[in-house]
Amino acid sequence: MPRAQKGSDLTRLQLTDHEVERRKKAVDLGEADIARIRSCSDLVVQHAEALATGFFDYLRKLEGTQQLFAKPNLLAEARGLKREHLLAMVGGVYGRDYAEQRVLLASIYGRTGIEVPVFLGAFHHLMREIGLMIMKQPGSDPVEALERFTSVNKVGFLDIGVFVDVLVSERERTIAVQQEALRELSTPVLQVRDRLLILPIIGVIDTQRAKQLTEGLLHAVRANRAKVAVMDITGVGAVDSKVANHLIQTFAAARLMGATVIVTGLSADVAQALVSLGIDLGTVNTVADLQGGLEEAEKLLGYEVVPLKRPAAGKM
Repeated sequence: MPRAQKGSDLTRLQLTDHEVERRKKAVDLGEADIARIRSCSDLVVQHAEALATGFFDYLRKLEGTQQLFAKPNLLAEARGLKREHLLAMVGGVYGRDYAEQRVLLASIYGRTGIEVPVFLGAFHHLMREIGLMIMKQPGSDPVEALERFTSVNKVGFLDIGVFVDVLVSERERTIAVQQEALRELSTPVLQVRDRLLILPIIGVIDTQRAKQLTEGLLHAVRANRAKVAVMDITGVGAVDSKVANHLIQTFAAARLMGATVIVTGLSADVAQALVSLGIDLGTVNTVADLQGGLEEAEKLLGYEVVPLKRPAAGKM
């Protein structure tokens, strides 16, 4: 994982030194726990390879993990980081560097589509194996062994908090990217001819989409030196007051850039809603349908549509 991406994950999660200490306090991880963890560290270190192998063998059986196992290089990286995780888990030092290691590994899970419930199932299996190993250690007192595992388990809860935060953050980032792509597809700005643009809009226009529409329109006006833009809203079912006012400001901004915006396809319901909301449409150039809007735009640009003359009968 690139360092820049890891840094962005840490920034999103706000994993400062203070935040890491707050999380340690939340799971009640103290000095006595750290001492108990170090007392069983040799055992975990000795079996780290087997524990890591068992973790991924268990993970492979679960649904939703195919992407990870289909990418050998990424899987090898995850295995290496898991071994490092197990060694650090019983190392007794749990600061920001420790959290960074968890972010690095969790990001691989997130990028390969592993969801929180799946990860939690595999992690529970891993902690169970560690617990059995500690409890069955020859010559250990059962009560002391239970206390050691309880302390190790606190580190496990610390890890879970970071892992889950990264997985949720990665999922939210993916959703945001997909939504942005859908918005771009749903609000295209097309050049019909020289100096003439058309914006066919379908679906609900919320505040975020209205802002994107504004940015796209003004950028296209400048890039294409457009004089007229036809915005067709036949496929828009509703517009609230905030969005309507935002669009009117967009039209004003386009005029300042030397372009006229023609709105077509205004439905009766949307028109009545705008009137009832008190939206002033006096400065907006509206036409009933897209064809009429294009004809109006061509007039503004000085174009004249003339029917083709058909040759007389018998003449070529």
